[in-house]
Amino acid sequence: MNETGKLKGSLKLWQVVILGLGYLTPMTVYDSFGIVSGDTGGFVPTAYILALIAMLFTAYSYGKMVQVIPDSGSAYTYTQKTISPHLGFLVGWSSLLDYIFLPMVNALLTKIYLAAIFPGVPTWLWVILFVAGVTTINLLNVTKVANFNTIFVLFQILVMVFFVLLAARDLTHGTGYGEVFTIQPFFSPDMKFSSLVAGATVLCFSFLGFDAITTLSEETREAKKNIPRGIFLTALLGGMIFITVSYFTQALFPDLSPFHNPEAPSPEIALYTGGKLFQSIFLAGTFMGTIASGIASHTSVSRLLYAMGRDGVLPKRQFSYVHPKWGSPAFNVILVGAISLVAIFINLEIAFALINFGALIAFSFVHLSVIAHYAVRHRMHQTIRGFFQYVLIPLIGAFFITVLWFNLKASALMIGLTWSAIGIIYLLYLTRMFRTPPPQYSLDKSTDEIKNEGLI
Repeated sequence: MNETGKLKGSLKLWQVVILGLGYLTPMTVYDSFGIVSGDTGGFVPTAYILALIAMLFTAYSYGKMVQVIPDSGSAYTYTQKTISPHLGFLVGWSSLLDYIFLPMVNALLTKIYLAAIFPGVPTWLWVILFVAGVTTINLLNVTKVANFNTIFVLFQILVMVFFVLLAARDLTHGTGYGEVFTIQPFFSPDMKFSSLVAGATVLCFSFLGFDAITTLSEETREAKKNIPRGIFLTALLGGMIFITVSYFTQALFPDLSPFHNPEAPSPEIALYTGGKLFQSIFLAGTFMGTIASGIASHTSVSRLLYAMGRDGVLPKRQFSYVHPKWGSPAFNVILVGAISLVAIFINLEIAFALINFGALIAFSFVHLSVIAHYAVRHRMHQTIRGFFQYVLIPLIGAFFITVLWFNLKASALMIGLTWSAIGIIYLLYLTRMFRTPPPQYSLDKSTDEIKNEGLI
């Protein structure tokens, strides 16, 4: 195997954003509508605004770290090179819960959707077919993967545009609030801020994926400019899509009384809005969303494993291998596909618990890495502008993530801590009881290099 193969920088900015939006799965806005509408008392778009603000702070911190550490390891590499190699390994290990189980969630969702349509077909067959297809696509060059994913993302957006047009038609005929433009889905004098925060906490996880763009740093042209832009644009565009679609959904359905299953209302939303034909198109869009997210999440986790393998904290010969013809970390792609087959046996609740813990670990330490690198190590916080950029904004972002930690389910915390304990045991073995640091691949840039490149 090729132990020194390198990923090639071929992705353009728009391709990075497409992969990020594919990871977000825009049509999840319908899946979470019922739960959040109930939590907020009918103010889902306002809750999305709060969630978007929180995620933009986190996107800012990711952007700052990409500028100085344009490697594929994301939060793992940032923590490793700014705070501690040992802590960096544990962050990467914990983040694997997020990255590895997101492809599995998409396989699970596909199994659920297709089992409902074809009840006579064994559910394990859908998982195998889905995983085989996504794995095969990811073995290709990342540019081809991005171009392939564009089809699925654009189809979802097209379905949502049709929904907005149909919703506007119904609103003009007196359905719901009876107005196309109204403040009611956003504000009411008796709305409760605590309920909005509870709803925003749920919706923050709709944004999972914008951070995964950082794992594509080494495969993106002008990564120090395009990856920060891609992160911000993915979060912003995703947020605008969520807010717009949830506004029309909330205006059309001010309460949950029309739904037989308020916790999973998306098929009924489509049926009531556009009839059987639109419902069929809508479900096709939902299915394409799982494919797009499956492709993007599979791409990202294979790159994180590549970074850890290149460092040597995972077996280097296998995990740092890049296929000479395809230009992809082929061993990692196949391994993630094999792990995704576990979707045959587990349920969504367990998978989501694992994802939430890993994502919050990554978000927390990215904010801390900004402070550690810019303020503590390079003393760039001594001006008003520097304090605002490198201390205040990351602290505000960390505050939002702390709110999410307090709302994390006990099952997620228990499973996550158990996984982290396994990582600590492996780290003890890897470092000979902390007598040596974990292996590292590259060093971060000096302050002078950063300034000379015009990044600050």
